Amino acid sequence: MAMKKISDSRKLIGATGTTSLKELNTLYKGLMKSHHPDRFPDDEMKRHEAEEYSKHLIDAYKFLESIHPETHLKDSAEFERTVASNISNWHYKSLTLHVTFGDGSNYEFYGVQPKLYNKFVNTDGNTRFAKRHIFEAHTFRKSSGPTAA
Repeated sequence: MAMKKISDSRKLIGATGTTSLKELNTLYKGLMKSHHPDRFPDDEMKRHEAEEYSKHLIDAYKFLESIHPETHLKDSAEFERTVASNISNWHYKSLTLHVTFGDGSNYEFYGVQPKLYNKFVNTDGNTRFAKRHIFEAHTFRKSSGPTAA
């Protein structure tokens, strides 16, 4: 499911796995400009189609931006602080490990195979195991920030 979301988002925007964040932004802006609902003020049907397309485009862009290595590099200090707060909870669905950390941040790790997930669950030091085998080895994104203290 998650890997399909990645490929569908890339396909919609015309990006690849090696597209830079700047290139991604340029592709997104170009598509938004040519498909913006305001371009169709007199055609209700085309305007509605453009609105729907724009919603999908915005979602795809925000998703790809959130999993991009350049975004991870920019946010690496925050990620390290979050990971240091240890794992407080998790759930697993469709090859995606959803992790809640002690600071209240939520992250999603994509492509986690069932065998690796089972090892994670059956390890006493879940956070240490995840740091070594999941956090840096899988595509991930921050799905929500820390809760206020």
